[in-house]
Amino acid sequence: MAKMDEGFDVVYGQRVKRQGEGWFKRATAALFYRLLRKMVDVDMALDSGDFRLMSRRALDHLNAMPERYRFIRGMVSWIGLKQVAFAYERHQRFAGTTHYPLKKMVLLAMDAMTSFSIVPLRFASHLGLIFGFLGLAALGYTLFSWFAGSVLPGWTSLAAIVLILGSVQLLVLGIFGEYLGRMYMETKRRPLYLINEIAAHDPAAGKLPVHRLQEMAHELAKGAARASGRV
Repeated sequence: MAKMDEGFDVVYGQRVKRQGEGWFKRATAALFYRLLRKMVDVDMALDSGDFRLMSRRALDHLNAMPERYRFIRGMVSWIGLKQVAFAYERHQRFAGTTHYPLKKMVLLAMDAMTSFSIVPLRFASHLGLIFGFLGLAALGYTLFSWFAGSVLPGWTSLAAIVLILGSVQLLVLGIFGEYLGRMYMETKRRPLYLINEIAAHDPAAGKLPVHRLQEMAHELAKGAARASGRV
């Protein structure tokens, strides 16, 4: 609460120690957060959960996002605003059992990646480039061996052709994946801009307090969302 009083819009807990957990869960959790941060386009906080304090403004921005599959940690990071971590040590569970077994952790990772990243759709392009370079290298080796008179008939040229054709197919799939990923991001219909503060420069508008202008802007945004069928 003290951090909220300092003017922050979001205060989230960040675990510095995880007591009572095995090495496998600690290792997979650390790997998950760091891989996800590399793959997504938002600056996500490491080792944080879904529990956090949020201002009314931050909550309104979060509720204005119309998507159904809601990875809250990523969505809160996406809205920006002033956010700060509150470091704490998570002690060992003294009662009950965890509701997040390995299966749910995998599903959470899938939700996170598919909600904020199209990197998996680009794997085909990356593999196509790798196999293309391998195919060209194999073709160059075949030509060199042919001129040197030490080529084995058939298999080297066949391997080069297979690698090159496979790389072309993967690159085409990568192009399809790029289009599909962009269409997927468009269907989320996230707002293009989030209003942090309104500075009144019109003398007539300047008679209204800033907080009243912000309320009017929120009402206009909600009305536009209702008109477009987003809420």
